[in-house]
Amino acid sequence: MRATLIYGAGDVRIETVPDPELREPTDAIVRVVRSCICGSDLWPYGSRPATGDGDRIGHEFLGVVEDVGRDVSGLAAGDLVVAPFVWADNTCDFCREGLQTSCRHGGMWAAGGIDGGQGEAVRVPQAQGTLVKLPVGEDSALLPSLLALSDVFPTGHHCAVTAGVGPRTSVTVIGDGAVGLSAVLAAQRLGAERIILMGRHKNRTDLGREFGATDVVAERGEEGVERVRELTGGDGTHTVLECVGLRPAIETAFAVVRDGGTVSRVGAPQYPDVPADFGVFFRNITLTGGVAPARAYIDELLPDVLAGRVQPGKVFDRTVTLDQVPDGYRAMADRSALKVLIQP
Repeated sequence: MRATLIYGAGDVRIETVPDPELREPTDAIVRVVRSCICGSDLWPYGSRPATGDGDRIGHEFLGVVEDVGRDVSGLAAGDLVVAPFVWADNTCDFCREGLQTSCRHGGMWAAGGIDGGQGEAVRVPQAQGTLVKLPVGEDSALLPSLLALSDVFPTGHHCAVTAGVGPRTSVTVIGDGAVGLSAVLAAQRLGAERIILMGRHKNRTDLGREFGATDVVAERGEEGVERVRELTGGDGTHTVLECVGLRPAIETAFAVVRDGGTVSRVGAPQYPDVPADFGVFFRNITLTGGVAPARAYIDELLPDVLAGRVQPGKVFDRTVTLDQVPDGYRAMADRSALKVLIQP
């Protein structure tokens, strides 16, 4: 079969790799119907040292079950399924607590000999606990939004949930990438009273308004902080969702959050130190967030996606074939695409 491999910064190739096979009785083989490029894939794309051997890549996909191991129940050949961005048994103590990202028997896609999602097929370990069966066919118009359940929408949802977003709360979302826009959609779904989106790319912030943003602040730095303060009577918002930014983003978050409020940060962190000095401490600011346990949220979010009440798949603004994946990486890296959908 064909799959995406990364050899170094800016060097993504489509090559022939061995077909996946069942190795454990808990495995399944899934033929990929849709996958995508994640913003976190851009970090190795921009910095990975060159090597002679490529590595598989990709952690968001949905597809059709082709075969299952003898210990897998509840799944059969022909089922359409979505895979969270980590695989997990969904039965260990951490999984039962809703923390599948810490599963004692789980792991990451495209690591340790596990297939990546940007290919024609995937061997899925712990298939019964990992895969979620979808009640639609592989020709459904809902596929982009169902694929968003693999990572980006649950990540935005996790940001909003850990921040305590709910009715009567005000929210600032920092970042107009796919995660930030998903956080806007999640905050709207959770009933936020006001949602301020900080972003400067009009085509993205227009989608943010469609997702529920009540205000858009294009300014950055002190000007952006002053604008949010102006919109909130000088107080800032109850919650701030910092979505995959650099250090200036967390500095802005602390500056625009209301005293006693909560800042949540999600996405692959790109700064090791958080500037939470005595001033932040004295204001009783809570810092939370972390990696999203997508599997814990899919069952909750799926009904709204199936009913069309939310359409997170709108973050996909470009579709490529598997052969065009290198072009997709370039488009996301130069910001000419928000999030690229792959149709093998």
